[in-house]
Amino acid sequence: MTSTTKQMTMKKSKLFFACLLVTISMQAQVGINTTTPHASTTLDIVSPQNNKGLLIPRMTTVQKEAISSPAPGLMVYDTNKKCLSQNVGVEASPIWICLTQNETRFFYMPSVAIDASATASGRSLDLYTEYKNQFGTPDAKSISAPGAIPYFPSAGDLYYYITYYDPAVIKINVIDDDGKVSYDVLKQADYQSFMNVVFVIK
Repeated sequence: MTSTTKQMTMKKSKLFFACLLVTISMQAQVGINTTTPHASTTLDIVSPQNNKGLLIPRMTTVQKEAISSPAPGLMVYDTNKKCLSQNVGVEASPIWICLTQNETRFFYMPSVAIDASATASGRSLDLYTEYKNQFGTPDAKSISAPGAIPYFPSAGDLYYYITYYDPAVIKINVIDDDGKVSYDVLKQADYQSFMNVVFVIK
């Protein structure tokens, strides 16, 4: 092999190695209009004159809800609700919410029976499990509705509040972060006794 051939071979090897490094670097991070994407990003987009934005896929609510097995965190622009919409559920049970600053992100717990037929201490009620069971296996539904109502997959996805209860009948001891309530029954309840439970999405 001549000296010239060796030099050409070495140059090709170096070029291939350099291309390989560039490819690996591009796979690790991508910068658009920037050669220095932020270290915390996989994709960093810069508007050179600060006069352009990012336009994500736009679709109707029906089209959005027809997405098959949407990934947790998937976002689209809902043209019916006019909001950025994100799946905060799981692929099997998507929960689409609008990422609007002033959106009220809470819902009332479905009705459950609480045993207050006699005085007792240290009784417990698992709010999350009651909610999950009712949403997961509803007693009846409309003809075309799915078999289950989408629900938050983890008790830690929610905050738990009791906005009203009859203090003459029940004493709330504690609500833990998984929605388990410890309570005492002070006297037998009547038809006027009730309790309101609110779930707030974290």
